[in-house]
Amino acid sequence: MKICKTVKEVRNTLQNSRSKGQSIGFVPTMGALHQGHLKLVEASKENCDLTVTSIFVNPTQFNNADDLSNYPKTIDEDSEKLMTTGCDILFLPDVKEMYLSKPQLRIGFDGIAEQLEGSFRPGHFDGVGLVVSKLFNIIQPDQAFFGQKDLQQFFIVKALVDHLNYSIQLRMVPTVRESNGLAMSSRNMRLSEKERKEAGLIYKALGIGQKSLLNSSDIQAVKKEVKELFDTSERLGLEYFEIISTDDFKPTESLFNKEKIALCIAVNIGQVRLIDNLMLIS
Repeated sequence: MKICKTVKEVRNTLQNSRSKGQSIGFVPTMGALHQGHLKLVEASKENCDLTVTSIFVNPTQFNNADDLSNYPKTIDEDSEKLMTTGCDILFLPDVKEMYLSKPQLRIGFDGIAEQLEGSFRPGHFDGVGLVVSKLFNIIQPDQAFFGQKDLQQFFIVKALVDHLNYSIQLRMVPTVRESNGLAMSSRNMRLSEKERKEAGLIYKALGIGQKSLLNSSDIQAVKKEVKELFDTSERLGLEYFEIISTDDFKPTESLFNKEKIALCIAVNIGQVRLIDNLMLIS
């Protein structure tokens, strides 16, 4: 696996691959890699000739300075994991390489970005849009791979690709879960063993909500049922549970197009905030 730390180096390396007609798959990450990330790399390996993974903790998408400073950094372990998956190139820039000066360009999103995570984390998706756009321009992949756990982020990136006419095929890879159903996340590293076990309630709640919706279609009753589950928990605090359409990520009162309905949730446990989702028809 070749490690590139500068834009010039990774571009030169990829130009050589393009001249050979190789297709390029791209997996953007912020490091602290887990099995979910590795599944993305494996999916890229299956679909593309060459796989590039980036590790960059992007400061512009954090609206909480403590969240940024506490984000786990495990570069050595991450590199070893990527090598075991057969990743071809690791792009590992620092902040000065990605942002030569304070960013003067802003990529703003209306609609989807104002819902759910956007309303609880103002400016988050603007930062995501900026860094993903920069990475897409640097790597110029044929395909890019994202996990379903960050469902709203996937549709934000889709809007970016559609509106800026990127010639990139986006691929969403199903969420990888721990044995109790907890979605794998870099933030899980900050959970105690007891907290990690109890956080299995998140997936349980999603499953109960999914089953209830399919049986009764009573959205308000399902929301109440899920809220009551968390009311009985001493450690887990429900921030939101919404049933939305992936067309706009607004709460919906209709299940007419079931294939586009998703159950989305955010929960606080201790100092850690976790998100998850299930499609109604999975």
